[in-house]
Amino acid sequence: MSDKSAKKAVVAELKEQLESSKAVVLTTYKGLTVEQDTELRSELRKAGVTYHVVKNTMLRIAAKEAGIEGLDEQLNGTTAMAYSTEDAVAPAKVISEFIKKNKLDEAEVLQIKAGMLDGKVIALEKVKELASLPSREELLAKLLGSMNAPIANTANVLQGVIRKAVYALNAVREQKEQASA
Repeated sequence: MSDKSAKKAVVAELKEQLESSKAVVLTTYKGLTVEQDTELRSELRKAGVTYHVVKNTMLRIAAKEAGIEGLDEQLNGTTAMAYSTEDAVAPAKVISEFIKKNKLDEAEVLQIKAGMLDGKVIALEKVKELASLPSREELLAKLLGSMNAPIANTANVLQGVIRKAVYALNAVREQKEQASA
């Protein structure tokens, strides 16, 4: 395989990743230690996020081929790409939490450059807003909890009716016992 065909294959793969992703976060990673990088990759993997270093030129070409505009000004210096095809919040959330946990923002070691949501480029502020949203699992838990609440309330109301009926029958029984005594 020639060098040119290898680069075309990389561009094609990046284009496919950009098109199939629900969310993409671009970061710088200059000064990140091997230990920190390994920990970050592990956390991203657990969240179902793929993370890898990309060449700016190849990402620029892939974005152009995918019809994505607005990334050019972000593609300078070191660039890594985190993306998820399942959860739109996960890449931003995991990276933001990792930056906070390790205080990497102050040291300007790992920084978010920009993001993409459903094929549209979003600014850094929007990426941070996205990171503050609850995860998919949290949202599902809240939804199930809110769906379960009316059922639990209905069960409690029915129990109350049955309980009152038992009390009434018990009172009638006691009255009859006192009347016959």
